[in-house]
Amino acid sequence: MIFLWSSIFRFKYGGVEVYFGPGALRENIISKIQSYRRVLVVTSRSAARISGALIDVERALRDCSVEYTVYSNVKPNPDTSTANIAAEIARGISAEAIIGIGGGSVIDVAKVISITAKSKVRAEEVSTRRVEALEALPLIIINLTHGTGSEVNRFAVLTLSGTIEKRGFVARYPSVSFDDPLYTTTLNAKQTLYTTIDAFYHAYESATSKRTNLLAISLAEIAIANISEYLRRALEDPSNLESRTRLLYASMLAGISVDITGGSHLNHAIEHGFSGLNPELPHGAGLAMFGPMVVYYTHKVVPEISARLLRNIDPSIKPTSDDAERAKRAVEEFQEVHGFNERLNNYGISEEDIVRVVDFIVKAISERYHILIPFPTSRELVLSIVKSAL
Repeated sequence: MIFLWSSIFRFKYGGVEVYFGPGALRENIISKIQSYRRVLVVTSRSAARISGALIDVERALRDCSVEYTVYSNVKPNPDTSTANIAAEIARGISAEAIIGIGGGSVIDVAKVISITAKSKVRAEEVSTRRVEALEALPLIIINLTHGTGSEVNRFAVLTLSGTIEKRGFVARYPSVSFDDPLYTTTLNAKQTLYTTIDAFYHAYESATSKRTNLLAISLAEIAIANISEYLRRALEDPSNLESRTRLLYASMLAGISVDITGGSHLNHAIEHGFSGLNPELPHGAGLAMFGPMVVYYTHKVVPEISARLLRNIDPSIKPTSDDAERAKRAVEEFQEVHGFNERLNNYGISEEDIVRVVDFIVKAISERYHILIPFPTSRELVLSIVKSAL
């Protein structure tokens, strides 16, 4: 019997050619790198090597006689200085392409490097959109988590160095991306949970956005259905390849849904403020803290869509505004039953930090997120959501 989850398939979306499935990287990587003479490989400190993906890419590069340099200093919630340093390295070796191997942080940095190394602008100019439509180096992405979605869309996120301003912005589509679940089985329990929660909120926020549409909702619904069914299995058996494949598929669909609607909305706006303040706060953990209250307010205004998505975790949720509390509680319980029980004070964030961060969040909402959030958002509302996570 052939299991569909184990098949490799290829498709094109936006500007990216995607290879998905167990073994997709080993089967196709040589054809994508053999024309280059020198490349920069971008990774975090250890995840790429632990997963086995870096070993397989290095082997392929050697087989093709491609010279390469590995830049392995990308940290979670990276800032623009990281991208600027790596771009200088890429220019110094005359890199003809960038290969990013990692999760969302690595992918975001690699996207920006591919632009700045070619155009000689700085990451700050790209992330604040002071420059647009620049020529870029070819970009190959090997995604190592089932959370980011940025391997299939045009967005990136960086914090402006020396500030708490973490910005999501339009960067570029990768040239080629590999979603190969073989390299996700080394994610530990917390990484598995955090990244999957990220994908969950990508799906929920894009489908409930003011810019939503039938396609975005359909993709988001499938994503949440897969998360609901397979997250527990992946936590109980980290090496289960079917579970990892299904979660990676969910993350990919959610990433496309975000791209279609033009971004996520309030939960990501709030979380970016706090992981900009403290880069040690994992993105998915921050989303889980604020998410249930965002679901509460969202369900009040778009209950039909919200219920359609959340019925995968609680079929009793009604498509009516007065069921917002049940929707909120369903998401809280879903997170708790899978092991999430953290608060802001676990990361040293106190009530004294809130005013500064909320001011930044409100500014970001007025500048960028208001066109996506499906309900009026005041400073008081943001503050109430934040205080619920203390």
